Amino acid sequence: MDAARAEPKAVGARSWRWRWPSVSPLTRRIVAVNVLPLALLAVGFLYLGKFEASLIGQQVESLRTQGEIFAAALSEGAVLDSADEGEILLPDLARQMMRRLVEPTRTRARLFDIHGRLIADSRLLRGSGDAVQVAELPEPAQKGLLPRLADEAYDAIAALLPSRHKRPVYNEGETAGDYREALAALQGEAGSAVRSNPRTGGLVISDAVPLQRHKQVLGAVMLSISDRDIQEDLRTVRLELLRIFGVTLLVTVLLSLYLASTIARPIRRLAAAAQRARGRGARIEIPEITARNDEIGELADSLREMTDALWQRMSAIESFAADVAHEIKNPLSSLRSAVETVARIDDPDKQRRLIAIIQDDVERLDRLITDISDASRLDAELSRLDMSPTDIGAMLRALVEMHEATRTEGSPRLVLDLPLDTQGRTRALIVPGIESRLSQVFLNLIANAASFSPPGGEIRIRASTDGRAVLASIEDDGPGIPEDKLTAIFDRFYSERPAGEKFGTHSGLGLSISKQIVEAHRGRVWAENRTSGPAGDQGGARFLIRLPTEP
Repeated sequence: MDAARAEPKAVGARSWRWRWPSVSPLTRRIVAVNVLPLALLAVGFLYLGKFEASLIGQQVESLRTQGEIFAAALSEGAVLDSADEGEILLPDLARQMMRRLVEPTRTRARLFDIHGRLIADSRLLRGSGDAVQVAELPEPAQKGLLPRLADEAYDAIAALLPSRHKRPVYNEGETAGDYREALAALQGEAGSAVRSNPRTGGLVISDAVPLQRHKQVLGAVMLSISDRDIQEDLRTVRLELLRIFGVTLLVTVLLSLYLASTIARPIRRLAAAAQRARGRGARIEIPEITARNDEIGELADSLREMTDALWQRMSAIESFAADVAHEIKNPLSSLRSAVETVARIDDPDKQRRLIAIIQDDVERLDRLITDISDASRLDAELSRLDMSPTDIGAMLRALVEMHEATRTEGSPRLVLDLPLDTQGRTRALIVPGIESRLSQVFLNLIANAASFSPPGGEIRIRASTDGRAVLASIEDDGPGIPEDKLTAIFDRFYSERPAGEKFGTHSGLGLSISKQIVEAHRGRVWAENRTSGPAGDQGGARFLIRLPTEP
């Protein structure tokens, strides 16, 4: 009982498990492509190598100016002119003046005598006892946890910058020999240096100038300062850049997601519709997104046309299969009945008549299967073959000449009417098409007109330009077509034959195949009854074909 109760809870627990929302790979790529250059640009801005070097250079120039002022003041106030020893630097007076001079600043000042000994340091207070070292204490931490964590993260990242690792290490020294800039100052040349301080993680910027009196070097004044102000300036600039980058990143991500949604979402809908169209079921409608007026709208339109053509093809195949089964069943039934009957009778005359029926049915089946085979592979052939420029006038002239050359007595005569140019030559009527199949269309229509024409009749064939198309017509002097059958005659296996013609000599696929070929050429074929005389009496049938002149 307990196990049975526990099982539904486990199932429920799985159903409530939270999952990350699915993000399409296309969306991820669009976001990455848009964010990555922005991130690289932000990293480049955050480096600020040239800006930091500029600030350090300005700090060195400031120290140089202060050092020259200190050296000038000391040379005037802390140097004694002795007749015996010449110019003498007074250490006690120099220390007092140094402490007063450096007091308004945050700079550390050191004074070395001509022998390189340290005689004054603003960080050392000398009195009656031992010297007391003055150290600058850090500001008390008044920030919250998150700001402190952010500062620690910033300091850790700033420590990784390559400029920190290219500086020499700063070490405290007691003589001028520990500082190359102080040695240069004792030689009469000003010098500067920038060193990294491993204790604070920052930089120590120092500058030394010679202390001179009447061109005589009496010592060296060395001023040094940490880069705390520089780092504060860099921090301010970087944080401002980070804020700008954050806003820009947010806008970029939102715009990327919007762009991705306008691309990925409709493509997903189209893919889902195409996937559903593969299954079995009712017809699937492609989403209506053609109003976008872009490539995806064109894709949706093309996919819709393809789906419509696919369903039309499937419907045509289904209808064609049903029609073929129906048409073949009739001669097969007649053939089976005749075969069963011929085996039970002994009368030779009746047997000969039944055998004749069997032969007619076999011929009918052979003709029907041949036409069905031609019709079934026609669509695939039309989709594979390339269309080329075809002269309809030259084609009709060749067909007429061939018919006239083989015409028997009593057969209708063909009359061709083609437009002429100003020089009396036949005007070219060029259309893109498959010449062999277009010839088949005109042969079918001419044969159909000949079968309905009276003996010695006339079939008139005309062709001319009609806007951006070529319009051809074939007229006969036959009985015409019933008004309610003008459209039905193009249906598959429909046959409306002249009175007295032997049954089964036509499969009823000729006009249907002709319509299929013309429509594959983006044209149109139709039939109408022509009239003659003022009374409007019926005077035969007219078949018209309109083919576009542009692909």
